[in-house]
Order: sequence, then structure tokens, then C-alpha cells
Amino acid sequence: MRILLGAFMILAAVGHLSFQREEFQAQVPSWIPMSKDLVVILSGVVELALGLAMLFWKSQRVLVGLSLAAFFVLVFPGNIAQYMNGTDAFGLDTDRARFIRLFFQPVLIIWALWSTGALKAMRSDIT
Repeated sequence: MRILLGAFMILAAVGHLSFQREEFQAQVPSWIPMSKDLVVILSGVVELALGLAMLFWKSQRVLVGLSLAAFFVLVFPGNIAQYMNGTDAFGLDTDRARFIRLFFQPVLIIWALWSTGALKAMRSDIT
């Protein structure tokens, strides 16, 4: 599952940096004080780094999982903005579809934490 998520992140990064740039720009909240294109490019670079780390940085899996989970939290306002503004992107062309998508972000966060052992590490630190 870690490898699948890493591959997904690399594919998303390629989309950010090339063929899906306009779609990703539609998710950038208007209150971010940077150009939407720059935000998409920078997030694509971060996604590429995190995807590669998920695949190859075995000695730091927990740190990578925590970092990826934090990234998913940080980009969540874009999903909320897409829903609140009614912006069509990625085939999400109804309020219902955009609303349902919001529930997938926590799944990605848990997936990042679980597949890297970060969830287990966090539980063992608590006990």
C-alpha cells in the first residue's frame, strides 16, 4: 500500500507539473497570496519528493509518512475551496461530488500514516 500511495503521489506530481496544471489551479484558494500556477508547481515538486521518498527512503518511513500526512492536511483547504466556490475540476462538476470528495482526504491521511508505520509509531509513543 505504501508503494501504491508513492506511485499515486508521483503521478499526481506529473499532473501538477504538466497536463493537469489548470485543473489543480482550480483548487488553489483565492486567499493564498501567491500565483495559482506557482502554488501548483511548488506542490507538484513536494508531491514528487514525497512520492519518491515513499518508494525509496526506507530508513525514514515514519518521517515520510508523517510528512505526507501533513501535506494532505495542508492541501485540504484547496478541496474545501473547490467545494465552497463550486469550481469544476477533475470531473467534479456537482456540489455533491465535490462534497463527497472532502471525505477522501482523511482516508489519504490515514493511508499515509498506516502504510509507513507512522500510525503504529504514534500509538506506541502514546502508551
